[in-house]
Amino acid sequence: MKVQPFIALLAVAAFSGCAALDGDTRQNGADRDDDPDRVLSEAALLESEKLAVAVGDDVLKRAVEAKLDGTGEDANTELDGAIDPSLKEEAEKARERLDTANSEVRDSEGTGDMDLWIRLRSLYQLDPDITNRRIEQQLSWYARHPKYIERVVERGSRYLHHIVNEVEARGLPGELALLPIVESAFDPFAYSHGRASGMWQFIPSTGKYFGLKQSWWHDQRRDILASTDAALNYLERLSNRFNGDYMLALAAYNSGGGTVSKAIRKNTNRGKPTDYWNLGLPRETRAYGPKLIALAKIFENPEAYGVTLPKLSDEPYFEVVDIGSQIDLAQAAELAGVDIDEIYLLNPSYNRWATSPEGPHRLLVPITNAPRFKERLAALDTNSRVAWQNYEVKSGDTLIRVANRYGTTPAVLQEVNNIDGHLIRIGQSILIPTAQGGSGNYALSASQRLAKKQASGGSSGQGKRVERKVRSGDTFWDIAREHKVSVRQLASWNGMAPGDPLMPGKTLVVWSQASPQTTTTASNDRNDKMVRKVGYRVRSGDSLSVIATRFSVAINDIAGWNDLNKARYLQPGQNLVLYVDIRTSP
Repeated sequence: MKVQPFIALLAVAAFSGCAALDGDTRQNGADRDDDPDRVLSEAALLESEKLAVAVGDDVLKRAVEAKLDGTGEDANTELDGAIDPSLKEEAEKARERLDTANSEVRDSEGTGDMDLWIRLRSLYQLDPDITNRRIEQQLSWYARHPKYIERVVERGSRYLHHIVNEVEARGLPGELALLPIVESAFDPFAYSHGRASGMWQFIPSTGKYFGLKQSWWHDQRRDILASTDAALNYLERLSNRFNGDYMLALAAYNSGGGTVSKAIRKNTNRGKPTDYWNLGLPRETRAYGPKLIALAKIFENPEAYGVTLPKLSDEPYFEVVDIGSQIDLAQAAELAGVDIDEIYLLNPSYNRWATSPEGPHRLLVPITNAPRFKERLAALDTNSRVAWQNYEVKSGDTLIRVANRYGTTPAVLQEVNNIDGHLIRIGQSILIPTAQGGSGNYALSASQRLAKKQASGGSSGQGKRVERKVRSGDTFWDIAREHKVSVRQLASWNGMAPGDPLMPGKTLVVWSQASPQTTTTASNDRNDKMVRKVGYRVRSGDSLSVIATRFSVAINDIAGWNDLNKARYLQPGQNLVLYVDIRTSP
C-alpha cells in the first residue's frame, strides 16, 4: 500500500525549522475538535465527526482484570495537569476512598422503599428486550467480573442520587444515569491524554460551549453539578437532532453528530435500516451503546447475572451550601468536621487550595455535616476565609517572577490587586493569596501526586532524574528520543498530555535512560536533523506497522503521538500526526 504524506506540508516545514508541538492528538472526551480550546458554534458541535474514547471505563476494567491474574494495576487515570503540582502527594490515598464502602449512603436494612435502584429502574425508557451479540459480549464480561460493578457503585455512591434526580426531572431515560460508568467509571478526576476531563469526559471546547468555566482556580468539567447539567443538556440536544432516538444520541455523544448523520445517509442510499444497530459506525461507538444497555440489564436484574448489587439509600448524600465568597478548602473541611479528601471528592473541580474568587460561591458538603458547616461558617469573619501575604516589590521583580515564586499566575495577581497591564514598581505592595494549611492538607486539589511520580520516576522508578528546560523548537518527541523514553512517559511525568503545547522556558522532569554523552550529542544534533511534523490520513489496508516502516519511526512513537491503543485497529480516514526525518522518509 503506497503511503502519501502531505508533500506540501513537508516542503514548507523543511524551511521553517522544528516547532514546539502545537497539534492536538486527542481521541477522548464528549467531543473532539481540531482545536480543543476554541469556542464551538451549535452547528459545529452537533455536526462533529470526531471520535471519543471513554478511557476511564477501560482503565478500571483493566485494573479489575489484573487483580484476577495477580499482576495488579492502577485503577485511575492521571490527574489533570492543571491541578496544582505541589498538592498531589496524598492524592492517591484520598482518591482510594472512591473504591471503599461508603456507609453514609448504604441502606443497611435494605428497605425497598428507600432503595435508589428501584427508582432508577422505574425511569428506564430504552428497549428492555433488545439483545444481540454485541450486548451479550458486554453482559458476559460484566458477569465474569462482578467486582467491577461493586467498584463503580462505590465510586458513584456520592453522586448517583443527584444524577438520578436530574434525569428524572428532565423526563430522560433512566439508563442515562449509568452513562458515567461508561465514560469514566464514576471517577470525577478522570483525565484522558486527549484532555477530556471529569465524570462526563468533556474536552475543553465542548465544555466551554456548555458554559463550563476552566480557569487557574477551577475546571467545571469536573464539577459534579455543572458537568451533569451540561452532559444532560448535550444529550437532550442530540436526541432532538435525531428525532428522539436516544441510541443515536448516545452514538453522537461518542463519535459526533456528523459521524452518525453520515452513516444514516450511507444506509439510506443503500436501502438499509438506519437504526443504531445497523449503522456502520466507528468501532468504539459500536461498543458504546451495548455497554450502557448491558449495564442497564444488570442493574435491572442483577441476580440473573450472578451480581450482588450494593444497596444505596434513596436519599441525597450532599447538600449544596451557599458560601458567599472564596474560602480555603482545608478550612472548609475543618468547619464541616470532615477530611479534606471528602471535600475534594464532592468538589473535584478545584485546581488550587481554595474555591474560585469569581464563584460560583457554593460548596457541596455531606448532608449530615451541613448544619454544622453552615453554623460555623456564619460565625467566621469573611476576611479570615482566605490567607493573604503582603509582598513588597523589589528591584528586578516582574509579575511573572513574583507569581512563579508564590505558585500563582500573573492574571491572579492582576485581578486581586487591580493591576492594569504588567508593570509593577519598586516598593509597591502586592497581596498574594496563600494556603492556610500545609500542602498535605490539600491532597486532592491536585498536585502532590505529580511530585511523587516525578520523585520516584513514575511507576518504573528507573533511569536518572534530570531537569530539562524546553527550548524554542522543542517537541515531546525530540526530548523523549533524546533521553530514550516514550512520549507518553515524558508527558505523564510532567502532568501533561502528548498533544499539549510545550512552552519555551518550561522545566520538564525526565527519568533519562540515556548516557549523559548520548543526551548531549542528541541535543546538539537535533537541529541538524530534518525532523518535521506531518499529517497523515489512514488509508484502507494501513496498520501501525505499515506506517512505521514507511516513515522509519517506531510503532510506540506513533501510538504516543496520537494517543492510540495499539490493540485497536486504525480506521480509514483517521488523521495521524507523525514526526519524521524527511531525508529517510518517502
